[in-house]
Amino acid sequence: MTLRPWARRFAVGTASAAALVAFAVPADAATPTADTSAGTATTAAVAASAAAVDYATWQRDCQAVMDQAMPYLKQRIADTRPGEKQAIVFDIDNTTLETDFGFSYPQPANKPALAAAKYAQDRGVAVFFVTARPGIISGVTDFNLTYVGYKVSGLYVRGFFDLFKNVADYKTAQRVDIEKRGYTIIANIGNSATDLSGGHAEKTYKLPDYNGQLS
Repeated sequence: MTLRPWARRFAVGTASAAALVAFAVPADAATPTADTSAGTATTAAVAASAAAVDYATWQRDCQAVMDQAMPYLKQRIADTRPGEKQAIVFDIDNTTLETDFGFSYPQPANKPALAAAKYAQDRGVAVFFVTARPGIISGVTDFNLTYVGYKVSGLYVRGFFDLFKNVADYKTAQRVDIEKRGYTIIANIGNSATDLSGGHAEKTYKLPDYNGQLS
């Protein structure tokens, strides 16, 4: 069965959230008799759909986008204005982390994105993460990002009321908040149109999602 893009995004989010929460719960808090068949089926369906996208191709395509971004980032960082606080905003799932290519925790970094983030953060650029992930997994998400090499200047996750908002509008509002904190967002990087629409970034770079096949 092929999942529709919206259904697949929901399934990936559900499976990822369940996996991350499970890793965050102490072993002695687990309930051995709980019925896990539904979660297993969801994870299997997501994994099967993810397998339709070749990992090596995805990595090559991500690298191609970041190869376009890096000359701009290097020049813009070199041209930092006096007193300017620069920032880059990243999405998380299949942008900074390899969400759809395994359900291990910590999830591996998407290497092309990590290389760009490290270049920027090593030169004093703040790195923010704006995600549609729910707030319940904020702690494990922050740990995951830090563990694989990102310096998290700020992590924006969806609170309860944010779940009822349009995702693009929610993400735009978070970038507005970053600007209110005095930062100039020199680049906004994600793999979905909802990551990048709405302005409030000097440049945007879209990583591949293959018409919604990746979350």
